[in-house]
Amino acid sequence: MLLLDILEKKTDDGVYIIAEIGQNHQGCLEEAKKMILKAKEAGCHCVKFQKSNLPAKFTRSALARDYVSENAWGKTYGEHKEYLEFSKEQYQELQAYSQELNLDFTASAMDELSLDFLADLKVPFIKIGSGDANNFPLLKKASGLGLPLVISTGMQTLQTVDKIVSIMEDAGKSDYALMHCVSAYPTPPKDCNLRLISMLKQRFPNVVIGYSGHELGVAITQAAVLLGARIVERHFTLDKNQKGSDHRCSLEPLELKSLIVAIESFKLQKLPLAAHDIISVLGNGRELEEALRHAGEKEILPCELPCRNKLGKSLVAARSLHKGHKLQLNNVAIKVSEPNGLPAETYFDIVGKELTDSVSEDEPITGNMVKF
Repeated sequence: MLLLDILEKKTDDGVYIIAEIGQNHQGCLEEAKKMILKAKEAGCHCVKFQKSNLPAKFTRSALARDYVSENAWGKTYGEHKEYLEFSKEQYQELQAYSQELNLDFTASAMDELSLDFLADLKVPFIKIGSGDANNFPLLKKASGLGLPLVISTGMQTLQTVDKIVSIMEDAGKSDYALMHCVSAYPTPPKDCNLRLISMLKQRFPNVVIGYSGHELGVAITQAAVLLGARIVERHFTLDKNQKGSDHRCSLEPLELKSLIVAIESFKLQKLPLAAHDIISVLGNGRELEEALRHAGEKEILPCELPCRNKLGKSLVAARSLHKGHKLQLNNVAIKVSEPNGLPAETYFDIVGKELTDSVSEDEPITGNMVKF
């Protein structure tokens, strides 16, 4: 498997390409199969979906909220998400179909129950999306499964990325990769900040660095490879005009194929290239120049805040807790909450802290509820 060879540094002339089908399948198994076939024909190595156990990922209030959107598949957000979820049997069917095509099949684990689900499915690796990159309990559990991990770093700070690497090191885990990512759909070129790939490679020389892109077109992703990204993930669709919020920043089959053909033409052993050399290779263009302009240290960008506010994980009460209670880890769960609570990365910081107000089960723990 090419991904393992890359993670184990057994090859220096390959780039592993993931077609992120996600939930662009419209909740239709046959549409998903059609997408898998088209991804294979385009030349990618892997198709990836998104697996959620909805009560484990979302609070009850987040699932119950009205969802008024042209992209909605239900009246509430919970109904919308349920419509787009495949069952275990459907996952097994999609996995078997991918294997027939000699295509790797996996998914992002969006919560701990989904992590168990994918491990039982015996996928070749598990993706941890940007929304869970600060979910340290999930990362600790994932690091002990004996499966390779690919971890995106969108809407996270460099401090959080350092913590991810620390968790992996504590587990003795080396078969994982970090993906530079910006969680904006689509990502403006000026916010792509591709030079962070170089920074991550220098800061973590023993870790494979990849790129998960949400920008329009393929030139910026080509530039990411020329900077040294060895895993590439792009959202994939059969038609950008379909219903759904991810289609616009997804690649259609011909675009994906053109990206893969370009990557295959690169002399990877001679990489990485400097930014000015990349522009020379790919051609001058304002958007490419903006993407390659260094924009400082890795931080949460303004363009990422809508996604972080909607789908970022918060601390919530695992059971009803009274004012004055001193928090323990088993009192706290990490979920997408409506409204938001303390961010997930504060999970280990709240141990022993006293509640200044009572909180009900499955409700967010906010900053003004905790005596720091």
